[in-house]
Order: sequence, then structure tokens, then C-alpha cells
Amino acid sequence: MHICIIAPEQFTVPGNNSVEICILAIAKQLALRHTVTVISRRLQGLAHSDELDLVNIIRLPADSPSRYFEEVLNYIREGSFDLIQVDNRPRLMAAVRRATPQTPVVLFLHSLTFVPQSRSTLGYLNQADLIIANSRSLQQRLTRRFPSRAEAIRIVPLGADLERFVPPSIEERRRLRRVYRVPQTTFTVLFVGRVIPRKGVHVIIRAVYALRRRMPIHLLIVGRGKPLYIRRLKRLAKRLGVSATFLGNVTHEEIHQVYQTADCFVCPSQRHESFGLVNVEAMASGLPVIASNNGGIREIIVSGVHGYLVDRYREALSFSRYLLILGRNPKLVVSMGSQGRKDALEAFEWQHTAARLESVYQSLIPIDQEEPK
Repeated sequence: MHICIIAPEQFTVPGNNSVEICILAIAKQLALRHTVTVISRRLQGLAHSDELDLVNIIRLPADSPSRYFEEVLNYIREGSFDLIQVDNRPRLMAAVRRATPQTPVVLFLHSLTFVPQSRSTLGYLNQADLIIANSRSLQQRLTRRFPSRAEAIRIVPLGADLERFVPPSIEERRRLRRVYRVPQTTFTVLFVGRVIPRKGVHVIIRAVYALRRRMPIHLLIVGRGKPLYIRRLKRLAKRLGVSATFLGNVTHEEIHQVYQTADCFVCPSQRHESFGLVNVEAMASGLPVIASNNGGIREIIVSGVHGYLVDRYREALSFSRYLLILGRNPKLVVSMGSQGRKDALEAFEWQHTAARLESVYQSLIPIDQEEPK
């Protein structure tokens, strides 16, 4: 097959945003059996066309969403594809379907952000041959919003690069803690994600504050956010006397090393998470995870096995309770981290994601099952 995957206009491929990370990882796996073209936005310093691990990458002008919209349509009209997948943009997907009426078109949704419950959204969704959700939770919410499309929704969970996200040796962890200026003997709690209110960084700062007199604890915060909001969080940490490092944005090529500095991972999301890719990366890195019990997170983390799910996740003390359990029990940290790594290997490799996606494609178009020569 010749498969075309169309990325959103917001970021380029390769990129550090979770959607672009997923697109490239899946494309690399599919490219082992098929011809794969990924379309994404043009970025200064990157070639207009490129090849990365057998994946053809086309970068189109995206001065505005509408410009990218038109450039994509012009490109696919001139191409010849057996199947087209559009990620996270229902309106663009519908336009692609109209431009290529003979080609199966799939919509891969990573969240609910671009699917508000409206008549126009339903009109777009009606154009998709199939809709892919990255979790059962997202599938259920989509079904409630658009019951007439329930039969068209398939679930394809995401994964992680399990050769890169690995538990470190003791020596490597010590080295990386020096690199990132993390205290060597302090229980280190890691947050990775967008630093925005809905991700709950303020909650975990207060959770660490509640423990600072009971155990040596350090908070490592990684991710981009608006400067004003980050300054507010830094002031909060300083006022509370919380030992914290704000690393800012770290490229995805480097982020696995940051996981390797920590003792545990926190995901204090205050709103629905469709999947939560960072939790899989943390598990693969051998870290116990303390996460909000919402959305697709509960499909990844088994409470008491890989870490803990927090029911009252708007309350800082709910996180403090589990942090204290782990901080005072190094053997439990190791056992939960080891189990997380084991289960990630079984369930969350990108090759599993690509295989499930290929099965979805196969329901739309016959695929040659012979192994590539």
C-alpha cells in the first residue's frame, strides 16, 4: 500500500508534540511493509522533502491553517494513495475525502479538542470511512457525543520507543542527575508535559510541600508553557520552600534521559486525558507512576501494580499520601517500576500500535499479507 498520513498544521514532523511523536513512530513501523508519506508543516531549517527511516516526509507551507489546508488538498490531488489518514483535524479530513472520493480516508483522533459536539462536527465525521480513537475512554466519549457514528469508531492504543525509554543503571542515573542538577540522594518526582493549568503542576507543587518536613524530596518539572504562568509556579514553589527544578522544554530525542534521573513519575491531570503517552514512557523507563484516575490513564496504569491512581486528584494531599508511601519504601519503587517495564514491553510497543492500525486499514482495502522480501 501507499499510505499518506496528514499531520495537523500546528507542529512539524519530527516534533516534540505528542501527536507528531505518534505519527512518526507509527509511520516508521508501517514503512517496514508499505510506502508511507507523511505530510506536515514547513519549518525554517528543515528540507521541504525528506526521508527518515524509510518514511517520506513532505513539509508544506503553513503560514495559517487555511494555507496549510489548501496546500494539503493540492498535494493529495496530484498524488496516488491507497489510503489516507488525517490526524486530529476532522474538518481537514472531510475536505480530503471530498478531494479524493475514491480513496479510503481515516480520521485518527488523539483527543476531544477538535471534536466539539455540534452539527458541523458530525458532518465532518460522517465523511470518514473509519474513526480511530487512542483509548476506550475516548471511544466512549465520542460515542456519547455522536451516537450515529459509534459503529465506525475503532480503538488503537499508542506506544513508546522501548529501546530508548529504559531503566538506567545506578551509575547512569548518578551521571544524569549531575547533568540535570538533581540532588543525588533526594527522592525525585518527575512531571513531563505541557505546563498549563489543566495539567495540575500547581497541585503537585503543593503535594511536595506537604512532605518536605517528612522526607527529602525534589520536584523536576519538564515542559513548555506560557512564561507568565511558569513564573507564577516558580513563585509558588519558592514561597512554599519546595525544592524544584524547572527544566523547560526538552526535545523528545533527549527526554528519555530525564526520565532516567527520577524515582517516580506524576501525572496530576485535572481534566480528561484521552491516553497519556507520558505514562507509558515512564513505565518503560522503570518508574512507578502516580496519576489522576481519569480518562485513558486508567487503561494504562493499574493502581497498586504500576503505581497509584488518585481518585481525588484535585487535592494535593491525595498525591502526598502516595508519594510518601513510595518515598519511604525503595523496594516498592523498584518492584512497581520493574512490573511497569515488563507490562509496557507486552502492551505498548509501537509495532503493536502499527499492527492494530494495519488491521483497521485492512478492513477498508485488501493488504498483501506476504512478508517483504
